[in-house]
Amino acid sequence: MTEKLELLEEHRSFDGTQLKYRHYSEVLSCDMTFSLFLPNREKFETPPLIWWLSGLTCTDDNFTHKAGAQKKAAELGLAMLMPDTSPRGDSVADDADWDLGQGAGFYVNATQEPWAHNFRMYDYIVTELTGIAREEFGLTGPESVMGHSMGGHGALIIGLRNPERFRSISAFAPIVNPMEVPWGVKAFDAYLGVDREAWSEWDATKLLAKHDSSTQTPILIDQGTGDSFYKEQLQPEKLAEIATSKSYPLTLRLRDGYDHSYYFIASFIDEHLDFHQKYL
Repeated sequence: MTEKLELLEEHRSFDGTQLKYRHYSEVLSCDMTFSLFLPNREKFETPPLIWWLSGLTCTDDNFTHKAGAQKKAAELGLAMLMPDTSPRGDSVADDADWDLGQGAGFYVNATQEPWAHNFRMYDYIVTELTGIAREEFGLTGPESVMGHSMGGHGALIIGLRNPERFRSISAFAPIVNPMEVPWGVKAFDAYLGVDREAWSEWDATKLLAKHDSSTQTPILIDQGTGDSFYKEQLQPEKLAEIATSKSYPLTLRLRDGYDHSYYFIASFIDEHLDFHQKYL
């Protein structure tokens, strides 16, 4: 193992191992942590990899501690990689509001100061952390991506921008149209500036609308009807309508009474892993 990775935690979990690492990110110019679940490597030498992207205020710990995904991942022979949600540290720009700055990276490459120096989460995931997964852990097999809320937005844009790489995409309560909802407008104005045309490269509805139909990555979205953010911030029907107009393989499931919490995620995470397994 390279010296740039510091092992922070290691736990046996079902027929696999839950790990947590710290490393210095050249892309983000700060120390970062990530969590990684590996199934039994004697049974699954090169397991498929699923990326999990968490939402606002979360870290890589939220999913590993609350979703209960390890049992199913071990059974299916799936590796899962969970990045943090933003750069962090005393030298990293932050904001007094909870939905901007540290804990709110939005998986974009910021172009505006004071954010541009550190807030390049898209490049961090798609290039730097990908390199670590492949070179240090031998995770060179097929990949899928999923996430929750802000992380659902991240999963959608990363999957749609890289259709040749990711076999499938899924999301719990994702922000699908950040250009038009309060969370997204606030973040994009800060990170990307006033040019709304530049925003469209980071908006799933815009990406899907112009998507080349020759490469269609299947998408699964679960949305709780009891989610207090559903109507104002999330609006998954917007993406579903575009998918229908393009005959794109997107399934939107409205889950009666479920909210925005990890109780919702834990209720259906096994179905999402089964969904990805079909394409991996």
